[in-house]
Amino acid sequence: MIETAIIGAGPYGLSIAAHLRNRGISFRIFGRLMDSWVAHMPKGMMLKSDGFASNIYDPKAKFTLQDFCAERGIEYAHMGKPVELATFGNYGLAFRDRMVPELEDKIVVSVDRAADGSFLLRLDDGEEVKVRRVVLAIGITHFVHVPENLAHLPPQFLSHSYNHHDLAAFKGRNVVVLGAGSSAIDMAALLRDADADVQLVARATSLKFHTAPQPGKRRSWWQRLRHPDSGLGPGMRSRFFSDAPALFHYLPEGFRLKVVRTTLGPSAGWFVKDKVMGRVPLVLGYGVERAEIQDGKVHLHLRGLDGSTREIVTEHVVAATGYKVDTERLKFLNSDIRAKLECVKGTPVLSSNFESSVPGLYFVGLAAANSFGPVMRFAFGAGFAARRVTQAMAKAVARTPAKVPASRMSTITE
Repeated sequence: MIETAIIGAGPYGLSIAAHLRNRGISFRIFGRLMDSWVAHMPKGMMLKSDGFASNIYDPKAKFTLQDFCAERGIEYAHMGKPVELATFGNYGLAFRDRMVPELEDKIVVSVDRAADGSFLLRLDDGEEVKVRRVVLAIGITHFVHVPENLAHLPPQFLSHSYNHHDLAAFKGRNVVVLGAGSSAIDMAALLRDADADVQLVARATSLKFHTAPQPGKRRSWWQRLRHPDSGLGPGMRSRFFSDAPALFHYLPEGFRLKVVRTTLGPSAGWFVKDKVMGRVPLVLGYGVERAEIQDGKVHLHLRGLDGSTREIVTEHVVAATGYKVDTERLKFLNSDIRAKLECVKGTPVLSSNFESSVPGLYFVGLAAANSFGPVMRFAFGAGFAARRVTQAMAKAVARTPAKVPASRMSTITE
């Protein structure tokens, strides 16, 4: 029996696998490599996070994004230069090759509970795998959120931003993007670059952008003290959220939920501002009241914050409306497992080691945000998650070691 199965091969899954491998803990990891990044983010996108906050984590920090860029002769994304999506995707590929060669490009189609308390996984190729523990590092994959008043529209008229990597198909088409967050603003800018006739509609009365860095400008010690840098941006609150997820876990539940809901709200990178402002028509302060199809077009009926109404007719609507965790959407989990998950507002309640109320089932990444804070929404949180989950696995293995086929344990190279 294998000790641990990791489901998901993004920054969190790869980081945990690298840590388990270093400790000699048997595992298998399943998923499409960096799938959300390389197949579901639009070409040409830049990451909001700074280079130092965009690492995938190995336990000895031997292969950072900076190391990768140095090896490939790529200008390192630091102050004044954002991380390109393609660079991040290629970094994930290189990290897999060097740190997690065990990754299997297979999809887990079901997870059941065995009588002895272990888990039985069935893969898309028909193989069944029995494991003691399961780590769900599934990121945003299952949590696409579309407003209820739009969900009835057929897919030829409505899609989510998650569904678009190559925007060339929208050339010359009339498109409306809904939302005011980074996904919406990036999508609108890149659609405009792809020669689409695009406009952006949002309830927000203005768009927010990060402040552009000023390379070479020295901050006073007082400025650095009041607004320290962190993996989530400058400021004392961001520093706490990025560096103290273990402490955040012990804050009152209601406070944690509010913080995760309201902290680091909708905003885009500074580098996309000039691609949107003055180039993309903005309809701000309006929400979609209802939508209908007439004569092969989508008619969006909007209501403004001031009570005014207007109608927009378009060929296609891209809902860049974010992601909402709901464990009931994880249909690959057996219904009995889902029923036994203790949840708050659809998100699993987790222990200090990321373990859910179902013994042996762990959640990391976005699904863990309400337990460990906003940092779990970003790649920067993968380091803490990998260390904490690996510690828990090591203790569990010490109590009840599994017999592992030698073929499943790869030699760790230095």
